[in-house]
Formats: sequence, structure tokens, C-alpha cells
Amino acid sequence: MIKTTGESNWRRSKRCSSGACVEVARNGERFLIRDSKNPGVTPLNFDRAAWEAFLAGVKSDEFSDA
Repeated sequence: MIKTTGESNWRRSKRCSSGACVEVARNGERFLIRDSKNPGVTPLNFDRAAWEAFLAGVKSDEFSDA
């Protein structure tokens, strides 16, 4: 199980002004994602390969609605 205590350094976008944001942290070799409105819920977690594939998709605009 992934620990969700203060051990992880959660980060969110500087563009997040409403407090309703996605937060990301690294815990060892895992990458964690959680909803800032619900930090007590077990975060999603990904290995490096999945995380890098996600980042590549974001950078190539793979997830846009257009």
C-alpha cells in the first residue's frame, strides 16, 4: 500500500487558484495522483513507464477534446 502521510511531497500547478486541483507526488519509484479536495482517498499510482507515457500524451495534446 502507498503511504499518504507527509512523507510524499505533493505538488499542484501554479495555475490552480480554486483549490480544486490535481496533485502529484513521487514516492520511491511510483508516481501518485490525487484530488486536492479529497486528500485522504488512496491516490492513483503509476510506475515510471506509465507516468512517462502519460506525460508524452499531455505534451502531444493527445487528450484534447478538439
